[in-house]
Amino acid sequence: MNLLIKLYLNFNYTVAMILFLIGLYAVTSKSNLVKKLLGFNIMETSVFLFFISIGAVEGGKAPIIIETAPKTLYVNPLPQALILTGIVVAVSTTALALSLIIKIFEHCKTIEADKLREMEE
Repeated sequence: MNLLIKLYLNFNYTVAMILFLIGLYAVTSKSNLVKKLLGFNIMETSVFLFFISIGAVEGGKAPIIIETAPKTLYVNPLPQALILTGIVVAVSTTALALSLIIKIFEHCKTIEADKLREMEE
C-alpha cells in the first residue's frame, strides 16, 4: 500500500518511466524501422515530461516578477525553455529519419531491419 501511495504522489515521474520503457521495448524488439522511430519518439516524449515535471513547483506562479508583489513561489522556466528547443530538434530529426526510411524503401524495397542486415551480407 505504501508503494502505491508513493507512485500516486510521483505520478508524473511514474508515467515518464513507463513511457520510456514502452519506447525502449519498441526500439529493441521491433524490426520495422518506422516502429523503431516511433519508439524513439515515445522515449523523447517521456524525457520531455520528466524535465517539465522537475521544473514544477507546488503552488508556484508564472515567473513574472513585480517589485511590489510579496514573495511568492515561482515555477522554474528553464526546463520549459529547454524542452521547447528539444521539441524542435525532435521534430526535425524525426522528419529526417522518415525521409531516410523512404529512401531506404525506394532502394531496397523493405524497411525491416532483419532483411536489410541480410542484404548487407
